[in-house]
Amino acid sequence: MTTMNFDDSPRGRQLQAFNRLLDIMDDLREKCPWDRKQTLESLRHLTIEETYELSDAIMKNDLQEIKKEIGDLMLHMVFYAKIGSELKAFDIADVLNGECEKLIFRHPHIYGAATANTEEEVKQNWERLKLKEGNKSVLGGVPSSLPALVKAMRIQEKARGAGFDWDDKSEVWKKVQEELNEFESEFNVKDTTLIDREKATAEFGDVLFSLINFARFIDINPEEALERTNLKFISRFQYIETEAAKNGKQLQDMSLEEMDYYWNKAKK
Repeated sequence: MTTMNFDDSPRGRQLQAFNRLLDIMDDLREKCPWDRKQTLESLRHLTIEETYELSDAIMKNDLQEIKKEIGDLMLHMVFYAKIGSELKAFDIADVLNGECEKLIFRHPHIYGAATANTEEEVKQNWERLKLKEGNKSVLGGVPSSLPALVKAMRIQEKARGAGFDWDDKSEVWKKVQEELNEFESEFNVKDTTLIDREKATAEFGDVLFSLINFARFIDINPEEALERTNLKFISRFQYIETEAAKNGKQLQDMSLEEMDYYWNKAKK
């Protein structure tokens, strides 16, 4: 490992830690059979997994786990940069300097003469500048592989940044009700075999998109909201399983009324 002198200030400690990680990455890439074998492609699915693990830790507000998962992701970023340097395409300095230049360019209200006094003005400036960078569409920066719920939110945010949005949340809620009414009147039928599945899927998508739009208007992250409900359901369902086991039963042996009783207990 290389030896460098850093002062004892917080920034000095941070630089020392980052330098240490770079040194360890060099060692692993040279000496470890597993690390030597990795490529940009082989790391991809592992990085996605680590990102979800960080997301889980954030949802649980587990600060120690968040620290750990940030470290795992930081390692991946350094790993990608190391491979990039071996391919003579870029190194970690190129990555960081490129990001710094992009941040400076996209914040002219901080580093230039532009003004932006609100978050909305910042977002609008951001989208205009991204178009100047070569994006052909405001929506071009939305990754195609994003989960659909997250993608819908990002699409709506970017459209808003370009000035394409509703004026008032009451208009958005009216659209939600309109989509719900259309869906109910056409697909809430007794004989489900008569439902046109393709059309129903499209209409249900419209319902979800409008609900996500309303959530955005009242500053609710729909992905986070749904995940919180997922976790709540898991907790309550597992409570029912635990209570059933205490009484020597399995869920399959319980009536719906019994399960509903324990569900209500779990809610309390």
